[in-house]
Amino acid sequence: MNLRVGVPKESAAGESRVAMTPLISKKLKKMGLTVVIEEGAGDKACLPDALYKAEGAECVSAKEAWSCPIVLKVTPPTKEEIGMLPAGTLFISLLAPYQPDLAVNALVEKKVDAIALELIPRTSRAQSMDVLSSQAGIAGYRAVVEAASRYPRFFPMMMTSAGMAKPAKAIVLGAGVAGLQAIATIRKLGAQVEAYDVRPEVKEQIESLGAKFIDLDVGESGTGQGGYAKELSAEAKAKQQALLTEKLKTADVIITTANVPGRKAPTLITEEAVKGMRPGSVIIDMAAPSGGNCPLTEADKVVTKHGVIIVGLTNYPALTAFDSSQFFAGNMAHLLNIIVSTKDGQTTMHLNFEDDIIEAACISYQGQKRK
Repeated sequence: MNLRVGVPKESAAGESRVAMTPLISKKLKKMGLTVVIEEGAGDKACLPDALYKAEGAECVSAKEAWSCPIVLKVTPPTKEEIGMLPAGTLFISLLAPYQPDLAVNALVEKKVDAIALELIPRTSRAQSMDVLSSQAGIAGYRAVVEAASRYPRFFPMMMTSAGMAKPAKAIVLGAGVAGLQAIATIRKLGAQVEAYDVRPEVKEQIESLGAKFIDLDVGESGTGQGGYAKELSAEAKAKQQALLTEKLKTADVIITTANVPGRKAPTLITEEAVKGMRPGSVIIDMAAPSGGNCPLTEADKVVTKHGVIIVGLTNYPALTAFDSSQFFAGNMAHLLNIIVSTKDGQTTMHLNFEDDIIEAACISYQGQKRK
């Protein structure tokens, strides 16, 4: 007997992704799972109900989708949505575990087992389940598209009988998954690009993509655990800002991606740097959800300050919803593969805490908070 996997419609403002796609639901069926998706859940990602039905999924009411033994979602649930989850449900979603954990506490009280996708470890084995990386790559690409659409000049060098336009000068701050994808996309569009990261070991990756590494001596390394950056000391931060400010004044386009898990985003672009940039320059602050790398950034707004366009959008994957959903669903399929098993035609689920992935990511189990 197939185990039912519920996929409700996303309720967060501006969210157009869906946690499961028709193509991946077909793969789940082979694993002994049946996708039960809320009617219209895939519409904003250009995935109508008919495509799901063609792959054997069931299109149902919201109540039925939330009542399945396993429920998948992209964004954290609301208090009302948690109220629809039966005790014993396995809920898998981004859960913002570094922020005030109202959702987590409510899941614990409801005795819902929950996996926070942000806590999937960055290991080779977990790579296929790493939602943060898959979505960050898409975000890095889409951020550059956003910059190119708002920059009032060409990205590449252009030569015509009417004259010549020089290539744009872009700087990428932060060379994680999003930053590296941004570098690659900028290069494809023909702009010059330089990049900076507090982790000196990423220099080779930056240069392999055709960018120049900005080497700043701030007196300490920013390398943290699990491949992430760590927060610098106050002294190193001040030195970093001073060294970056003059460099950033030369940029036409800046893409910032610098985040420290669980902390406010570091300030990398000072107001002085913005004042020194050419009118019409563009800053894409991808750290806007965690306070921004520029103090002039306003979350979910596009503003012009000192003649510079500052984009504070907070959900770039939602702007490329079809592929973002496809990647997200693929991550879910790989994760479910270590949770469910089929024997004698019966599919069951089991959270094995000896598995390092489950141990790291499960934050609620049988009414107990684990993180």
